Amino acid sequence: MSKFPGYLLSSHFPSRQTVVSFTDELINYLFPVIHDPKSFDQAEIKMQASLQKKLIEILTPLSQNYSIDVEEIAEHYFDELPDIKQQLIEDAELILEFDPAAKSLEEVVLSYPGFQAIIVYRLTHVLYQKQIPILPRMMSELAHSRTGIDINPGAVIGCPFFIDHGTGIVIGETSVIGKNVKMYQGVTLGALAVRKEDAQFKRHPTIEDNVVIYANSTILGGKTVIGHDSIVGGNTWIIESVIPHSVVYTKNQIIIADKKDFTEPLNFII
Repeated sequence: MSKFPGYLLSSHFPSRQTVVSFTDELINYLFPVIHDPKSFDQAEIKMQASLQKKLIEILTPLSQNYSIDVEEIAEHYFDELPDIKQQLIEDAELILEFDPAAKSLEEVVLSYPGFQAIIVYRLTHVLYQKQIPILPRMMSELAHSRTGIDINPGAVIGCPFFIDHGTGIVIGETSVIGKNVKMYQGVTLGALAVRKEDAQFKRHPTIEDNVVIYANSTILGGKTVIGHDSIVGGNTWIIESVIPHSVVYTKNQIIIADKKDFTEPLNFII
């Protein structure tokens, strides 16, 4: 029987509300909507101080059970934010370049769920690399619940990265994705099997540079590599590696018949 008592001690774990607030404020810190550019620099300094204080508040209870240097992590995390922001701008520029519906970078930053998921991924991946427990998943699952896009903080994703529409995308913990990869809704980068004993091994595929993966494709396995400059068509199922410059697609037969003369029974399975 599990020894979990059914509750969590606030002295050992951060509250969900605090993590939600921190995540939202961090996104607003990176891409603020401001009234007066002249006073922005001073406001930015105050925002960073407030966020650093909140991160310490979140990490302190975790340090009761885990070996964490709270002050050092909080300081170094904010040192890395300028590089994260630059990566995110490049992500947004790629989305603007290749999505015909995108009219401006501002539109991408403010409204695109794929970009919102990428923001939280890049923020949480740094925490994951620092071996911070629990917090990266709390933040990534917040993005998942809002966008329908599930990116594990442990995945390694190059820059720039493009997600269009995005609903239903799943990117597993040990996935490796190169630069200039474009991914559409319903794509899964998953494992061939779900076994706890495989937790320390690479379970998810590698996607090399300049690959396009269209909607509802499933790519499985830690040894599966999609070679650079390849195109993966929609609704494909891949469990073996693909050489560079490939086109992978599923060819289905579609029959169009005159409804008046059609006598065969149709069996729809949902």
